[in-house]
Formats: sequence, C-alpha cells, structure tokens
Amino acid sequence: MYALGKLTPEIAPTAFVHPDAVVIGAVRLGPHASVWPAAVLRGDYGEITVGEATSIQDGSVLHTHHDAPTVLGRGCIVGHLAYLEGCVVEDDCLIGAGALVLRDASIGAGATVAAGALVQERAVVPPAHLAAGVPARVTAGGWSIEAIRRGAAVYVENSRRFVAELRRID
Repeated sequence: MYALGKLTPEIAPTAFVHPDAVVIGAVRLGPHASVWPAAVLRGDYGEITVGEATSIQDGSVLHTHHDAPTVLGRGCIVGHLAYLEGCVVEDDCLIGAGALVLRDASIGAGATVAAGALVQERAVVPPAHLAAGVPARVTAGGWSIEAIRRGAAVYVENSRRFVAELRRID
C-alpha cells in the first residue's frame, strides 16, 4: 500500500489486501472487502471506494478520473483480470473475468457483466440485468442476487483463511 502525496488509502481493519496487490492513494476499502494477488487499485486522480464484502480478484485493475470516481457497492464480485475506470457499480453485482467497465458507466444493483464484456462510456445496465458482448448489449437475466451474495460470502471466508494461513516460502 502506498500514499501518494496527501492521498492515503483507508483500509477497514477487517479488509484483506494480499501482499502482492497494489493499493495507491485515495482508495477506501470497506469491512471484509478483499483485494487479491496482482490487483491494482490506483486512486491518483480521484477516489476509489470498495464496499463491504466486495472482492477484487487476481489481476484486476481499478482506476479513476478527477471528475469520475470509481465506486463499488456492497457484496460485489469483480472477476479476475477485470478493468474498471470511473464507473459506478451498485450493490450485489458480478463483474465477470476480463470484463471492462469504462468511464461514467453505471451498473445497477444485482446486475451481471459477463466475462469479457465491454461496457462502454456512459452506458447504463439496469438493476438485475445482464450486459454481455463487445460492445455489451443489455438483456434481462444474469446471475441471481442470491448467487452473487453466496459468491461474495465465499471470498469473505477465503480472506479469513488467507489471514490465518498465508505464509511466504522463500
């Protein structure tokens, strides 16, 4: 974790940041949030907020703009190698592996962004809908909120395991 000038990460005591993740500047991690190996959260131009029990999985990148913060709600899952920049993701969402969510996009509560999807600038994905494809098209469907909540709970438990059992072997 790194401060950048006066910008210092704010990490809840119960949040988990893997030693090989990078968190820079104006980043706030809520209770039980988790950031996994090779993820980068770079809050240099604006703020990144990660809600309670939200997981940012391996290799994901979160960035921001001075006029567009990156905000993730409670209980979200951000899949491996996803990229989010200057967007809003409401509670209980799934952002699939390799998905891109660009500036000023809005992902409604309980929505799913499919693996590999490209959510373009200023796009809106309504609550409990699915965005899939390149560029993403929005349809009804996606994961159920209950399935997303179960997945988020798995990562909360996994972070507890890592806190208790992770050790470096040189």
